[in-house]
Amino acid sequence: MPADPFSLPGRFFRGNLHSHSTRSDGALAPAEVCRRYADEGYDFLALTDHFLGRFGYPLVDTRPFWRPGFTTLAGAELHAGATALGELWHILAVGLPEGFAPPHAPGFRPEPGQESGPALAARAAAAGAFVAIAHPQWSGLTLADAASLDAAHAVEVYNHGCANCVDRGDGLHVADLLAAGGRRLSFCATDDAHFTEPDHFGAWVMVKAEANAPEALLAALRAGNHYSTQGPEFRGLAVVPGAVEVASSAVRSVIVQGRGSRAAAVHGLSMTRARVPLAKFEGSDWLRVTLIDAAGRRAWSNPIWREGAGGWG
Repeated sequence: MPADPFSLPGRFFRGNLHSHSTRSDGALAPAEVCRRYADEGYDFLALTDHFLGRFGYPLVDTRPFWRPGFTTLAGAELHAGATALGELWHILAVGLPEGFAPPHAPGFRPEPGQESGPALAARAAAAGAFVAIAHPQWSGLTLADAASLDAAHAVEVYNHGCANCVDRGDGLHVADLLAAGGRRLSFCATDDAHFTEPDHFGAWVMVKAEANAPEALLAALRAGNHYSTQGPEFRGLAVVPGAVEVASSAVRSVIVQGRGSRAAAVHGLSMTRARVPLAKFEGSDWLRVTLIDAAGRRAWSNPIWREGAGGWG
C-alpha cells in the first residue's frame, strides 16, 4: 500500500461506497439516489442494496444514471450467516459483476446451512469486487469475526447512518486491532444512506485515480490509493526520517496513531501543515493519521506500514 498516493498520477475523486434504494429497504428510487449524490457534488456512487431473496437479490444497473462528471459502481451489501453473536453477516462488495451468484439469504435473519461470511467475501473478491467489513460496531462483530474475513480489502471505519441513527458508527477499534495482528487493510468511510433518517452526505472516500471510470476507481480502491473523510482534506502525507509531514485543509488537530497506545499530535488554529514526531512509535509496524477540523469533522488516512527492520528514523 503506497505511503504517499498524493504523488501518484491522476486526481482525487469523491465517492460514497454504501447506499440503498427502493430496490431493498431505501426510501428513494435508484435514479433519485444517483441524482442527489451527483447534485451534491460527488464524482461517483456505489448503490449497494441488500442482496437478499426478499428483494430478489438486486444488483442494480445504475449506468443509465451516469452524467458528465458522475459515474457509478455496481455493488451490493452481501449477507451470510452467522457471526459469533448469531447476527447476519453484512459485507460491502463494490464492483460486483453482473450475474454474481447469490448466496442462500432469504431475509434479515441467519438461516441454517448458509454460506459463511468468509466464503462469501472470498467469492466477491475473486469476482473482482472491493470488499469491506461493514459497520463492525453496529454488527457487534468480534475481533475473531473481523479477522476471519481474510479476503477483505478494507474496514468501514465510519458509517454515517450507524453513527447518527443508533450511535454505533465506529470501526477504528477493530481496524487497529487487525493492524496490530498484521492485517494490511485500508479504511473506508461511508453514508449507508437509506434517506429515511439523517444518514446521507456525511462521510465519503477520496480515491486517487487517473480517470473517473469504474475500472480505474476500483483498481485504486483495491490498491489502497484513497483516504476517508467527513470533510477535511489531505493534500499531502509523507513519512520522513523521524516524523510524519502532513499538508491539509485548515484543521485544529493532526494526530498520528500506531500500535496499542502509541499516538502523537500537533494542535493549533487553522493549520494547513504539520510535522508530527515519531519518537513514540518504536515497536509499531504501522501508523495512521487523523485530521480534525474546527467543526469536529474528521479525516482518516489509510495505515502506512514500515518496511524492513528498524524504526521510523
